[in-house]
Amino acid sequence: MKSISVYHFDAFSKEPNKGNPAGVVFNADPLSDEEMQEIALKVGFNETAFALNSEVADVRIRYFTPGHETNLCGHATMATVCGLYTKGFLGDKKEFTIETKAGILPIKIATGASNEILITMRQASPQFVEFKGSRKDLAHSLGLVESDLHEDFPIVYGSTGAWTLIVPIQKLESFNRMTPNNKTFPEILKEMPTASVHPFCLETFDVNAQMHARHFSAPYSGTLEDPVTGTASGVMGAYCARYIKHGQIDELNLIVEQGQEIGKDGRVMVHISKNADSYDVEIIGTAIFVKNLDVSIEG
Repeated sequence: MKSISVYHFDAFSKEPNKGNPAGVVFNADPLSDEEMQEIALKVGFNETAFALNSEVADVRIRYFTPGHETNLCGHATMATVCGLYTKGFLGDKKEFTIETKAGILPIKIATGASNEILITMRQASPQFVEFKGSRKDLAHSLGLVESDLHEDFPIVYGSTGAWTLIVPIQKLESFNRMTPNNKTFPEILKEMPTASVHPFCLETFDVNAQMHARHFSAPYSGTLEDPVTGTASGVMGAYCARYIKHGQIDELNLIVEQGQEIGKDGRVMVHISKNADSYDVEIIGTAIFVKNLDVSIEG
C-alpha cells in the first residue's frame, strides 16, 4: 500500500463546505490511470483532479469522477488552479494555460475585493444538439410533471467540454420537489445516454443572481448530484445568449447560483461574448482550501 496526499478544496465559495468539493493531487505524473481512478473512487467527490507536467501548456490536468475519467470539470479546475497558485507551483504567473482532454485552455488569476483569488477559465466553444425524447418521461425522471418544464425555451444537449442536457424549468419552487432517478437517464437521453441533466430557471433565491440550477450526474459517474457546476454553468450562459436572448446580444454577464437545496450556496460568474461563429465562454470563480486527505492505494 502507498499513501497519496489529496488536498480538499471547495470551489465557487469563499466559505468552507458551502461550495463544491474537489480533490486535488499535485505532481501526479508517477500515478497510473488505474491508480488515479482508485484515488477518485476512495475520495468520493464528484471529481478529483490530477496535476501533471505538460509539453504543450503550463500544466496538464486530468479529471476523474468515482466512476470514470471526464474531459473537463470547472469546479475541479478552480480547485487545482487555486492550489497550484497558493502553494507556489506557478511562481508569480497570473496568466497561463492548462492542457485538458477538452483542449488547451487559458487561465487568469486576479484578487477580489475580499482578497480572495478569482480564477477566470476559458471553456471550449459551445455546442448544442436537439433533445428529441419524451418531455413527460424526462420530467418524471426528475420527480416532476411535464407542466413544470418551461414551454418557451427548448430542451437541448449542450457542451463546453462536457455534455449535459439543459432543461428549462418554469418556477423556482419546482427545484425543492426534484427527486431524480439517475438510473433512468440513459433510456430517456437516447441521443446522448452518458450525458448529465442540468435543470435551470430564471427565478433565484439571491436577487443578485440571474439563473438558478441543479446538476444531476449520469449513472456511470458514481455520484448523484454535483453541488455547483462550472462547465454546465458556462454552457448554460451560452444557452441563455442563444435561446433566451436569441443571439441579439454581443456580451452577457451572469451570476449562477446553485446548491441551496442540498445545503450548499455556490456562485459561478459567467461571461459570454459573441464571436464570428459562436460564443466565447468564460467562467469566474474562487476556491478555498479545506483540509488534507491521505488516501491509501495498492502499490
